[in-house]
Amino acid sequence: MAPHSSPHPARRPLTPAPFVLRLCLHLLMAGLLVLAAVRAHSAAGTVAAAVTGAVYAAGSYLPPVRTSRRAAAVWLGVLGASWLAMLWLTPEALWVAFPLYFLQLHLLPVRWSLPAVALTAGAAILSYVGHGAALNPGVFIGPLLGAAVAVATVLGYQALYRESERRRRLIEELIGARAELAAAERHAGTLAERERLAREIHDTLAQGLSSIQLLLRAAERALPPDSPAAGHIERARRAAQDNLTEARRFVRALTPSDLEHGSLAAALERLCEPGAGPYGPGAGAYGPGAGAYGSGAGAYGPEAGPRVRFSVSGTPVELPTPYEVALLRIAQSALANTVRHASASRAEITLSFMDASVTLDVVDDGEGFEPGSVRPSSEGGFGLPAMRARAESLGGTFTVESAPGQGTAVAVSLPLSPEDRSPTAGGTA
Repeated sequence: MAPHSSPHPARRPLTPAPFVLRLCLHLLMAGLLVLAAVRAHSAAGTVAAAVTGAVYAAGSYLPPVRTSRRAAAVWLGVLGASWLAMLWLTPEALWVAFPLYFLQLHLLPVRWSLPAVALTAGAAILSYVGHGAALNPGVFIGPLLGAAVAVATVLGYQALYRESERRRRLIEELIGARAELAAAERHAGTLAERERLAREIHDTLAQGLSSIQLLLRAAERALPPDSPAAGHIERARRAAQDNLTEARRFVRALTPSDLEHGSLAAALERLCEPGAGPYGPGAGAYGPGAGAYGSGAGAYGPEAGPRVRFSVSGTPVELPTPYEVALLRIAQSALANTVRHASASRAEITLSFMDASVTLDVVDDGEGFEPGSVRPSSEGGFGLPAMRARAESLGGTFTVESAPGQGTAVAVSLPLSPEDRSPTAGGTA
């Protein structure tokens, strides 16, 4: 590192512009020292110029000067002392003050560099006068003007450098945020497509195979016991059953991860646990609808979110996978809205199993709002219109009851067919 480079060990490599400035400063210092040595009226002045040049060159090779601010300040002091000695011997040393200004401004903190530049300019003026030169405005204007130019140049460059670094960091942060956003959008899109495929398989292939199996069973019962077609119908029914099992396996593989490890009731209970994770349990596994907030206290910590209570009413039954996914997503989204907008202290999620339907209620004691004034979310979140669309796509109903200052109640009800009403093994969750 050059003597005038700032003594920081972790400095980034010099770009071409600083390198050119450094080279120009070296050439300026060398040229002025040679000029002072040639025009010196005594051998002592020439020797002083050579010593000053040697001290300046030493800064390029001494490792402490390159790595320590204190060592650089000591080196600058020795260089200044040798220049003062040369200034005492020959007035031609006056011109060396100009590169010294740049060194002082670059190596010293501002609170020390500005006084050092002022003292250097004063020493140059006094030396010029002390060597018998006539007093005129140029004696004062020259050193002072050179000091002002050096101060403006160095401080301006440092300000531009700081601004450039600030913008560079900002650009890096923006690039990183854009990459994270793109990854999150890709992940959300993948999860949404997985869920769509699961719903399509369940609503088309699985339901069709189930109907075929029931029809074949009915045909099997209608045939005489000794009918030659009975064996073919039995094999067709078993093939339909095997394919239905495979279709259901595909549906399970495409469902949210929380539902893979337990029932819907267990997933909802984990959703209400405080400190369940930065975005609630299973965050990132739910795609659009989970939002970036997850479950109340789990999203912001137990102190920031509402206390959430979960309860199950009635006898749990095994629900179709689209029902479980829809109810879990709606619960997540409703609870995320509670955390983001309601300023609630308490919230309750209730899953109710009735004879002909399953109902999910999410109630909070927050600020409330006018349901008629709600517009579709522009943030890509799973808002009230999207929750309503999901419930209605499964033949259910979706209602919101709220008023300013009276909290909010969200209810979704999905119909149950007779084949869905068999109790879940293990009883209530």
